[in-house]
Amino acid sequence: MVSRWWPKVAGVLLLAAVAGVCALQAAPDDGHVIGIWPVGLATCSLLLTPRRRLPVVGGLIAVIALLTIWLGGRPLDVAVGYSIGIGIECVVVRLVLTEGRDERWTLRRDADLARYLLAAAIAGGIAATSGAVTSMVTGFGDPALVALALGVAHIASQLTLPPFFARLPGHGAIAHPAERTLQWALLLTVTPAVFVPDRLPSLTFLVVPILAWSALRIRPREALAQLVAVLGFAIVMTSAGLGPFASSPDRFDLDPDARGVLLASFGAACALIVVPLLLRVGEHIETAREAAAERDKLDRIVRSATGVAIIGADEDGRITLFNPGAERLLGYTAEEMVGLSTRVLHSDEAVRLKAEELGVPADFGAVAARLMEPDMAGSDIGFLRKDGVERTHSMTLSRIIDDRGRLSGFVSTSEDVTERVAARQTLERALERMQEVDAVKDTFVSSVSHELRTPITSILGYLEMLADGSFGDLSAEQAQALQRVSSNSARLLELIDDLLTLSRLQDSGLDRVERAVDLREVVAAACTVVAPAVETGRLELAVGLPARAVTFVGSREELERVVINLLGNAVKFTPAGGQVEVDLETHGEHAVIRVRDTGIGIPVDEQDLLFTRFFRSSLAQEQAIPGSGLGLSIAAAVVEQYGGTLTAASRPGEGATFEVRLPLAT
Repeated sequence: MVSRWWPKVAGVLLLAAVAGVCALQAAPDDGHVIGIWPVGLATCSLLLTPRRRLPVVGGLIAVIALLTIWLGGRPLDVAVGYSIGIGIECVVVRLVLTEGRDERWTLRRDADLARYLLAAAIAGGIAATSGAVTSMVTGFGDPALVALALGVAHIASQLTLPPFFARLPGHGAIAHPAERTLQWALLLTVTPAVFVPDRLPSLTFLVVPILAWSALRIRPREALAQLVAVLGFAIVMTSAGLGPFASSPDRFDLDPDARGVLLASFGAACALIVVPLLLRVGEHIETAREAAAERDKLDRIVRSATGVAIIGADEDGRITLFNPGAERLLGYTAEEMVGLSTRVLHSDEAVRLKAEELGVPADFGAVAARLMEPDMAGSDIGFLRKDGVERTHSMTLSRIIDDRGRLSGFVSTSEDVTERVAARQTLERALERMQEVDAVKDTFVSSVSHELRTPITSILGYLEMLADGSFGDLSAEQAQALQRVSSNSARLLELIDDLLTLSRLQDSGLDRVERAVDLREVVAAACTVVAPAVETGRLELAVGLPARAVTFVGSREELERVVINLLGNAVKFTPAGGQVEVDLETHGEHAVIRVRDTGIGIPVDEQDLLFTRFFRSSLAQEQAIPGSGLGLSIAAAVVEQYGGTLTAASRPGEGATFEVRLPLAT
């Protein structure tokens, strides 16, 4: 670890020691400060030091400062006070710049700049405080002037040197080599020229525009090098007693330390101009690169979307973007369309029809404004191709708002859905036709059922008279044939009754009878219908009824029909020796009638069709179990009329469970 960081730190500390000696030698003999001691260079050594070694290197900096200040001619007690402040200042600045981490500090963003300025301000505060305290304790100089001189000098040093050890913006030089050469030539010419006159301090700031120009146009480290070159020349000239800063104390009757204050202020001003400009240029270049990359990515996406028409327009509706997808779908080229109004893509008839659909005036602007509403995404509208053919597009139209909240244009994305719309319209017409056919079929079934019910009832009456011997005695064979005719006629009448009931439920609903019904009696009455199967011992029937009445307002006849249908199916589809259970319970504000059986069950993939008219499961058909397929559909319709639900759960060979849930508040 030492082999990696210590040689660099040692080299920087040696340079700081040499520069410190030079600063003390250049300081005025009758002054009380230490010139511009290279505290920024000492901070740089800590920027190369691991955090756990900061106390050691910080102490070493204090020792170097003590020796250079003492050997430079300042009293020992003064050197001790100044050096302690320098050591503390360097450690604090290092922690602020790096946020306490061992990573190399970054100077690229506004947050980094704020931390950089804060560190310089803290450095100036520590230097001013240590200088004032030292002056008051030792009586060496005026505390206020010492604090001012040290504070400004240390701020200038911390602003100038540490940026060389930061991660600076990575942009290269914008200026051409000739421009960079001109910048250096001007700097090397103007800087000596403004430090020759000794009565015009303001001339020194003529170098600032050149430094600013460099910060905007060349590499960051080269701009910092120019800054250091100017400050180095200013320090040398001032230390040699030349230039406006050196002569100012005598000319304006100031303290000798004032020249250091003026020199440091000049350096701080130059740094505060150059460094922020470096960062701003870096951010601008990085933002421009990111924007260019995003623009290229967006352009590739737009151009690759050959199946979608993407059309951009300015705030006046003139086309600015016409992607390859728009060219393919509409037949125009981008060169033909750019600059034209988007109005040319829509016929008057298409605009009129869309306005009628949207309920807005038959004006292109009004239609476009409505289409830009969020709920209109994917709306269909006619687009006019170059060949005059109108195609239907599903279009989404949006406004483009800039970062200042102002409208900068519009963009539409659309795809040709002509065939899909035509197919949908065909399906809608077919559905309407099927509904018409279904209605005609229902009417026919209802009509035929009504017409058949009367003659079949009459047939059953005559059959009953024949069976009673009203027309003479019958032989055994005749009686048996008559029984079969009567049984089949009764089944046919039952089917007709089911058809008429289902038709009535679909057309006008239940003939609601507002009468209180005890559901226990409904279940008991239904059980008597299936009693023959139980009495013969073919099946076992278990009935569970609550002790208290379960009152429901409705038609007893219709409710009994529901339970009879469920129990009849359970008995019909349960082989001999099986079991059927029926329970009545209350759950909160609902009554629940549950019918279970141990019969053949229902295939899982057919259960969604259970309550469909005329549906019979594949298992029922395989075992030739008779039925019309209307019972469950009638039961479901009756339950739904009362606001309830009828559900089923079953597995083949494991029986079935049907559950009726009725709201007791009905």
